[in-house]
Amino acid sequence: MFQDMSKKLNVSMEPIKELMEIQTRMLEKLTEQQIECAKACMNQTMSQTRELQSCGSAQELIELQKKYTQTVEATLKNASSENLETFNEAREAIERLTQNTFDAFAPKK
Repeated sequence: MFQDMSKKLNVSMEPIKELMEIQTRMLEKLTEQQIECAKACMNQTMSQTRELQSCGSAQELIELQKKYTQTVEATLKNASSENLETFNEAREAIERLTQNTFDAFAPKK
């Protein structure tokens, strides 16, 4: 009797375990993406700082700053796209899990 109850509990907890796995994978992937984005931004800032030292005029400074801003903007847009893709993958996995779980408990016709 206890083994049957334990088995039923484990079976009923499977969707929750899978949900936790989906969320864990999503958070790990998002963390990796954010770390890469932060590294890229820091590298761009360090490069910008080195290049600033060689500026000889205000016009060069403006062009350098414009280039830096565009590079950072592209990096952030790319990170945003990757993050949205990760969220969408997780959402789709959760939707499949939810549908499969409801189907498993739905009355058979």
